[in-house]
Amino acid sequence: MDNQKKKVIVVGAGIAGLAAAVRLQSSGFLVTVFEANAYFGGKLTAFSENGYRFDMGPSLFTMPQFVEDLFKSAHKNSQDYFQYKKKEVVCKYFYEDGTRFTAAADTKQFAKNATKSFNVDAAKLTNYFNKSKKKYDLTASLFLEQSLHKLSTYLSKDTINAIFSINSLDINTTLHNYNSTAFKDEKLVQLFDRFATYNGSSPYKTPGIMSMIPHLEQYFGTYFPKGGMHSITKSMYKLAKDIGVQFQFNTLVDEIIVEDKKAKGIVVKNQKYFSDIVVSNADVVPTYRKLLKKQQAPEKILSQPRSSAALIFYWGITKEFPELDLHNIFFSKDYKKEFEVIFDDKNVCDDPTIYVNITSKEEKNDAPKGSENWFVMVNVPSNTGQDWDEIIKRTKINVIAKLSKILNIDFEKLINFESILDPRKIESNTQSYQGALYGASSNNKFAAFLRHPNFSQTIKNLYFCGGSVHPGGGIPLCLLSGKIVSELIVKDQK
Repeated sequence: MDNQKKKVIVVGAGIAGLAAAVRLQSSGFLVTVFEANAYFGGKLTAFSENGYRFDMGPSLFTMPQFVEDLFKSAHKNSQDYFQYKKKEVVCKYFYEDGTRFTAAADTKQFAKNATKSFNVDAAKLTNYFNKSKKKYDLTASLFLEQSLHKLSTYLSKDTINAIFSINSLDINTTLHNYNSTAFKDEKLVQLFDRFATYNGSSPYKTPGIMSMIPHLEQYFGTYFPKGGMHSITKSMYKLAKDIGVQFQFNTLVDEIIVEDKKAKGIVVKNQKYFSDIVVSNADVVPTYRKLLKKQQAPEKILSQPRSSAALIFYWGITKEFPELDLHNIFFSKDYKKEFEVIFDDKNVCDDPTIYVNITSKEEKNDAPKGSENWFVMVNVPSNTGQDWDEIIKRTKINVIAKLSKILNIDFEKLINFESILDPRKIESNTQSYQGALYGASSNNKFAAFLRHPNFSQTIKNLYFCGGSVHPGGGIPLCLLSGKIVSELIVKDQK
């Protein structure tokens, strides 16, 4: 096969779409990316106003090896495009009773700090992290790095090892039950329960296998990219352009052309663009509902409950807080109630957990002198028609009250700039169904298998990547999604 003649159209310039485009172009395909917005990056973009710069979407950077691997695939040096540094402090935690905890990147230091803040023995924490590592090592190649929907995946040695170790993966218990068995201190349990939010789920519903997530922070570390999170997608876009990927922005795709059960291209404003392969980086629900209207949709997959969404306040703050770091968490008193309200009542409780990201801690130019740029996020339900204006108004009052109390300051007086992002805007900006951040939720032990595969089982030459399909949402998984798709396409075309 002469790949030079094979054309690929990628719908959407999100992180997975960019990753797939780079890998396919590097493999000899001719790739064109069509993006509805005027910008690339999907949720991972930025804006500046009043002297403040804000990353709009994902704010945590782990597993930089996946970004480096992308540049290697294009025979480029990532350092020429992108620099980052490791953080010694992963996150600072604040509790209502005045307890404060600094999560160190070094596992021994983490354990040492934890014995002072919580009722826990250092050996128990070390044991917890060792078990997290074991889960990751057993399952990464199966759940994260390959298609779950190809028989060949299940014939590998790694998969057989995972199956024989199934009892040690804690699939049949919830993350909260697993953490409660591991630790007696409720505040420490809450800290480890929080990792369920990394894929938009509830610790009281998601399976115990999710206890592998802390391992990713502790073992691989957390990082800050020079120039902020947006520099990740900026560098990927520059790489794509440098190797010849074509881009069409402000171009909303209306339809994916399917003839004789084969994807043949796309339609944009009555104009047809033909290709040999189509990759949709759009959310899988609008891909079927809008772009594949004439095709039978996999209703069972599309009707799965959505992950949580986010309500984000971008605040310019006229003060510096030396006690805070890049990542900060202000916990709610009643964690169980918070998740019940999100997932069962589809609402936001009056005492939400608050995540604060301050990039001016690392990049002084992200805020005016003596000020800080606060990205203040609360987990909220996906958009099913709630009164968001009322929720925003009420939540803002509660967030300000909580920050004022814990930081012992009249916080409202410090806000001199505000912009707000809610699930309605997330949905309209990024086409993410109901504004959910991670597609379907993982509040089910079979969730990984229920995600849409990276290829169509009924339409030839049609593929899917991004946070709404396998292996899931978040930067590392979206990068892997682009990799899985490109490998499937290269193999299928041989």
